[in-house]
Amino acid sequence: MNARDAESALLARCAAVAYENAQAAQDQREASVFRLAAMVVRSRFPYESGHLMQASERYFARHPSERLAPVEVVRNGWVSSLPRLRDMLSRQLRGH
Repeated sequence: MNARDAESALLARCAAVAYENAQAAQDQREASVFRLAAMVVRSRFPYESGHLMQASERYFARHPSERLAPVEVVRNGWVSSLPRLRDMLSRQLRGH
């Protein structure tokens, strides 16, 4: 899977979790990206942001030592940039 495919899959997962509050992140990467995604879309999509944050928090409640600062999520390459994450996820959320 190339970088674009991985990004697309992660954005689709973010959008799915944003609409379904019962889900939790499957691993540290997802939990970190969900948390960051929740932060960047909060003003435009408050309910969806809340679902993403809750999914992230469910994971970190079980794995507190795995929580990363937002800058580390970008450094790890899990998100290319915050504006790109916000724009791409906003497009998906508007299209739902």
